[in-house]
Amino acid sequence: MRKPARQLPLELGHPTGSSRDELIVTGANRQAVALIDRWPDWEAPVVVLAGPAGSGKSHLAAIWAGRAGATSVKGARIGAFLESVQPSVPVLVDDADGGRLDEPGLFHLINTARGAGSHILLTARRFPAAWGVALPDLVSRLKAAPVVEILEPDDLLLAGVITKLFADRQVEVEPHVVQFLIRRIERSLSTAIGVVGRLDRAALEKQTRITRALAAETIGAMDAGQAELDL
Repeated sequence: MRKPARQLPLELGHPTGSSRDELIVTGANRQAVALIDRWPDWEAPVVVLAGPAGSGKSHLAAIWAGRAGATSVKGARIGAFLESVQPSVPVLVDDADGGRLDEPGLFHLINTARGAGSHILLTARRFPAAWGVALPDLVSRLKAAPVVEILEPDDLLLAGVITKLFADRQVEVEPHVVQFLIRRIERSLSTAIGVVGRLDRAALEKQTRITRALAAETIGAMDAGQAELDL
């Protein structure tokens, strides 16, 4: 049942909570959350957070960057970034294995952080050994960096995230609908965000509650649309 004072189908955007207090912690991300909570008492100046797409790496990295006052940089742009970065400022290198990596730049960035007693957090889908790094000195530096793995979202995490996403939109959904969604969608937090948005719009357009039938219809339409894109 919807709470009162719900307005109609204007897509005004519904930002999701990104603070540490709003983070849902389960076995899938507990080690990664503990890493963020331990800062600045890290065992090494460089740490890698590795896990599949949609597992929440960027969310955790953003929480750490906000807490640490870190500056963010893409892996391909580190060289130019080095000209302006303050050695003592922590640095987030997000999606380090997602494109061309500036290997000499990262090597020098790591050396700078080590010398200044600062920290670097790298996020990636794979462990560093699978990045295809060619620079021997950088390979050595990355081997010394602890790797914390964040796993694919489990049922408990997906259920908590979906329930919270609906709550952020002031929409109440029965638990059996949430369980149906968990069984049907890709195990990805980004997919959960997209599905919740589509379901909310569909319910507004039809002026109905979010039911299992509406969920099935909406997911079916999304799957059909993706299938057409894949052709």
